[in-house]
Amino acid sequence: MAKRKKATLVLQNGRRMEGWSFGYDGPCDGEVVFSTAMVGYPESLTDPSYSGQILCVTYPLIGNYGIPPMEVDADGICKTFESEKIHVRGLIISDYSEKYSHWDAVKSLDEWLQEQKIPGICGIDTRALTQLLREEGAMLGQIVQEGAEPVATIPDPNLDNQVAIVSCKEVIRYGKGDKKVVLVDCGVKHQILRCLVQRGIELIRVPWDYDFNQLEWDGLFISNGPGNPALCEVTVEHIRQALKGNKPVCGICMGNQLLSIAAGASTYKLKYGHRSHNQPVRQAGTDKCFITSQNHGFAVDDTRLPEGWEPYFINMNDGTNEGIRHKSKPFFSAQFHPEASSGPVDTEFFFDDFISQL
Repeated sequence: MAKRKKATLVLQNGRRMEGWSFGYDGPCDGEVVFSTAMVGYPESLTDPSYSGQILCVTYPLIGNYGIPPMEVDADGICKTFESEKIHVRGLIISDYSEKYSHWDAVKSLDEWLQEQKIPGICGIDTRALTQLLREEGAMLGQIVQEGAEPVATIPDPNLDNQVAIVSCKEVIRYGKGDKKVVLVDCGVKHQILRCLVQRGIELIRVPWDYDFNQLEWDGLFISNGPGNPALCEVTVEHIRQALKGNKPVCGICMGNQLLSIAAGASTYKLKYGHRSHNQPVRQAGTDKCFITSQNHGFAVDDTRLPEGWEPYFINMNDGTNEGIRHKSKPFFSAQFHPEASSGPVDTEFFFDDFISQL
């Protein structure tokens, strides 16, 4: 085992948990959240929805299959990651696997974190930390290596527009097809790009604040993303204009929240969010249930939906909203991730439903 420096996780409530430093040798701060996913740490760490957050992975053994190479396909879409870089500010795990083994691995998790300057801490009782976050809610925290002092006040990343931070800065086009879909990039996972392009459409990816109504398009897709949806007023106004027409509009995760706000509903912060591969949801008005992958800290108050709209999916654990749809127009969304990389693929039909209405 490598000789590691001691490190401490310092939480907003004063709780301190000691462990060992790995990855980048430097401090970090952010909102501490937990995920119960058993696999998929390369995908999770590169998911832009984790921007501003320190991720605690509850599964005890992390790093055992290493990190694959960064490769892109003919359209420039990442093959094995959800974006071009790590978006978490720090990583908290129980047991770091010093040796990795996988046919496609080219480096260790430790090496990858060092390259991208992301601190990690291992040797933490992640079950105890998860229980604390479930009881008291997601809270601010910092990872501090031995010899350094924690900062007195941790900035709240939810006060910053995280969507603006992770969104693309210019228009990007993918694929070819008779139909054109505009994708509003609020922090899009690359598996969403893959799922749309492979269905034979031309995909036009635009920044979060881009006025896509000036373009010619057959369908509008609003992506996932991090942080507080209330900070995306510009995007909401553009969506509101699109809803005056009859072209298909679809959203995932942050896209569900922004579509709901544009429709007239409101959002609120969850106590500790939904971040896992095993969230059960039910399609409203049916007995159909699906196991879904999720990553979000805010939810839609569907009791505030105006006339003409209705809930589409409902979370079976806590009854929170998991999607909305219009009763007569081709507008619908999901709070979960139908592309589910990594995670179950039970709901990938969501993309087929959208494409079929173009």
